Formats: sequence, C-alpha cells, structure tokens
Amino acid sequence: MLKTRIITALILAPIAIGGIFFLPPLGFALFTGAIITIGAWEWANMSGVTAPVARVAYAGVVAAVLYALLDVPAVAVLWLAVVWWIACFLMVRSYPSGSGQWGSLPVRAIMGLLVLVPAWVGLNHLRTGSFQFGDVANNLLVILYVFCVVWVADIGAYFAGRAFGKAKLAPRVSPGKSWAGVWGGLAAVAVFAVIVSQLASAPMDQTLLLVIASLVTGLVSVLGDLLESMLKRFRGIKDSSQLLPGHGGIMDRIDSLTAAIPVFALIITQLGWLAAGNW
Repeated sequence: MLKTRIITALILAPIAIGGIFFLPPLGFALFTGAIITIGAWEWANMSGVTAPVARVAYAGVVAAVLYALLDVPAVAVLWLAVVWWIACFLMVRSYPSGSGQWGSLPVRAIMGLLVLVPAWVGLNHLRTGSFQFGDVANNLLVILYVFCVVWVADIGAYFAGRAFGKAKLAPRVSPGKSWAGVWGGLAAVAVFAVIVSQLASAPMDQTLLLVIASLVTGLVSVLGDLLESMLKRFRGIKDSSQLLPGHGGIMDRIDSLTAAIPVFALIITQLGWLAAGNW
C-alpha cells in the first residue's frame, strides 16, 4: 500500500503543480473545474447515487453551475459558503441523531453543490484577484499559502494527536481525531503564519490579522474533513472512490481544502488584501 501511494503521488504531483502554478487564469479555471467535476462524480456516490449514468449526469450539472458562475461576483458565493459551513458544524455536532434532516438523496446532492462550487469560486478568486500582503503581491503564493495552512494543520494534528490524543473530537464521525490534534494543528498554523508574515515583511497589525485568519481557516479545514467523514459513514463506504490508488478518491484529498479555500478567500478580501480581478 505504501509503495502504491508513493507511485500515485509521484505521478499526480507534477500534474497538480503544473495545473495550479503554471497555467494562465482561464486554464487554471478549467483545470480546477475538471478536478471539482471529478469530485462531484464521487460526491454523487456519497449522496446515494449509484447508477453510473446518473453519477456522470450529476457531475455534468456541477460543471454547468461552475460555468454559469464565471462572471458572478465571488464574494456573494463566499458569504454563502460561510453560512453553509456554520450549518455543517451543527450537522456534524448532531450526528447521528440529526441525520434525518439531511439524509435523503436530494438533500445530500445539494450539499455537494454547497461544498464544491464555493471551493472553485474561492480558488479562482484567489487566482485572478489583485493581492497585496506586506511586500508580496503574487497570487500563486497566496494559493500555496492556503494549501500549506491545511497541510500544516494536518501535520500538527497528527503529531499532537499521537502524543496527547486522549479526548476524542467527534468519535461518532471520525474516531481517530482528538482535541489535542486540533490544538496541536492550530498551534502549528499560528507559528507558520508568523514565519510567513516575517518573510513577507508584513507590519505587526497584518501579522496578527494573518494569524487570526489562518487559525480560522485551519479550524474550518477540520470541519471539511469531518463533513466528508460523516457522509461516508452514513453511506457505509470507506473512500469517496478508488480513483487514486492508495489514496482513495479526489474528495479524500481535497475535503479539508473545500472548506478552507472559500473561508480564507473571503477573510482576506474583507481585510482588503484581495480585490476582485479579471480573467
């Protein structure tokens, strides 16, 4: 399994790096849209749609929604995402007793739209917007930053959870996660934000705001992971698909990012560090 995971990662890493960091804005939108569409195909299964044609149709609907939102102001969609992730917190907290409110196939299908579409909108807002933080004005670096916040939170949570993980975070949803992991991940994110601020020559007020923004982003990334875990547990499946040998599916790799990206994009927009741009 480890060998398979490594081989898959070595194949996918250059594709992901090239698609995210070396394409022009429209190419970036198409590349990320393709990833989101594949994620939608997997979400259809998590929703309870098992017929191959129906899963493809659901993915097609999501792709059509992405296309329709190309010229829609991103901020409106990002505010909707924030409201959505607050609702997700309540759903995860009440599982399994509250599953009757969202357990039907149509509701779970709509949930997929609310997870996937704002993530794509937020990512492209980060790519095309006018960005400035400290001495840094490179949009690709801010995209890399939000990815790193999620990865740093995961790494910090892993080590803190292994060392101190007695109290479980959400045992009915994801038994492996602990409160110690959450606090360890957030501590690592705070240190990372301070280091990045220093490298960007940011003033103290911007540093403090970046730490707060990053902590909120790291916290909501945990919620993204928990939401997918809850859907898979409800559906009775282990992975979103077997598309990536050794890794599961696309959604298993981007679940935390789907929550982190729109929230971070909205926060830095409200702080004045990111303004809407053009294709």
